[in-house]
Amino acid sequence: MANPTAAMLVIGDEILSGRTRDSNMNYLAKELTRVGIDLCEARVVSDDRKAIIKAVKALSAAYDSVFTSGGIGPTHDDITAECIAEAFDTPIGIRDDARALLEAHYARTGAELNDARLRMARIPDGATLIDNPVSTAPGFTIQNVHVMAGVPAVFEAMVSSVLPTLTGGQPLLSQTLRIERGEGEIAGPLAQLAADFADLSIGSYPFQSNGIYGAHIVIRGHDGAQVDAAMTRLSEMFA
Repeated sequence: MANPTAAMLVIGDEILSGRTRDSNMNYLAKELTRVGIDLCEARVVSDDRKAIIKAVKALSAAYDSVFTSGGIGPTHDDITAECIAEAFDTPIGIRDDARALLEAHYARTGAELNDARLRMARIPDGATLIDNPVSTAPGFTIQNVHVMAGVPAVFEAMVSSVLPTLTGGQPLLSQTLRIERGEGEIAGPLAQLAADFADLSIGSYPFQSNGIYGAHIVIRGHDGAQVDAAMTRLSEMFA
């Protein structure tokens, strides 16, 4: 059977402007690969209500799971929670369980739980909280969408909270061979190899360093024996 599918929605003007480099997609892709969930699509949208709602609806309908990052903090431009609620046509408000978490956290730290910080307790009706052991303010899951913070340490902790609740498939296996020849020289044999092993993904990724150039050939698949066989053939082709 095919693996479950997933998509990621990265939300934030700071990503699109280049001010912040996104690392969350890379982390999520590795973690999903490890548990046998195929990350099939990733989108980046600005802090725009219509764009967020449109993307959430489309991705939720197309994939088994959707992971979002960004826009659930305390400031005015953190609009993700409201947009998710609107996408699923459900009310949103400050929820008692989320508020209790924040009250306990700020009591421990001695900081004030002001109106801005209370924004992080806004949860759509029917959603399940996602644990945040780093900074307490929770994410949430509604239907098949997991809404998480954009700060990498918090995002990674939330992913760790969510993954055990999902059903995975077969982990994706991969092997890599470095070939010091130009892609134009190896393209023909690679195409034949890909045709002979149609169930595998065979990718060519060129490099150039210190006057040496070539390509890393990566073979991916769920069947370890097939991956081994394809890599053996590849090694023989470019011994």
